[in-house]
Amino acid sequence: MKVIGLTGGIGSGKSTVSHFLAELGALIIDADKVGHELLRPSTKIWQQVVAAFGRQILTPDGEIDRKKLGRLVFGSRKRLSLLNQLMHPEIKKAVKAQLLKYRRQEASVVVLEAPLLIEAGWTELVDEVWVTTASETTVLRRLEQQMGLSKKESLARIRSQLPLKELIKHADVVINTELSLDELRTKVKKLWQRL
Repeated sequence: MKVIGLTGGIGSGKSTVSHFLAELGALIIDADKVGHELLRPSTKIWQQVVAAFGRQILTPDGEIDRKKLGRLVFGSRKRLSLLNQLMHPEIKKAVKAQLLKYRRQEASVVVLEAPLLIEAGWTELVDEVWVTTASETTVLRRLEQQMGLSKKESLARIRSQLPLKELIKHADVVINTELSLDELRTKVKKLWQRL
């Protein structure tokens, strides 16, 4: 089983590349989705996050409001670090269990889509690291369109991440996503064929 670690900054096109890889037959583990599952109301991690950041991050029905939590943590390295300390070990445990399950099912290619693959130290879980890139202008436009984030909110998130040149140092493959969708799909298909 080949495991590709797909990473890159927010708005850099990871999900689009991941989607194209899924179309080609890869099984996808989305670390963000794993994290969202772990944050369901009343789970151990939910309790820890609410204890750390207060009940003001909750919606009326007890869900964690990720926009409110995001505003809290992306403005403060200390708070972001605390959230990561709570979340990363639990996400990694869940990801390892999923990888084991896929290995038992004799999957051929699994993609671990993880924005913080490098920062969280998860590279030992993967065989190759693929990094998606896009210019800051493109990322700002995508974040406004897809998430409704202001320029200030977007920049806070961008600045909280590992700089692109650091990510690229760990990359086996770099994919610039500033292409048309058809061009990007073709590029991903070529990368797939060499696997």
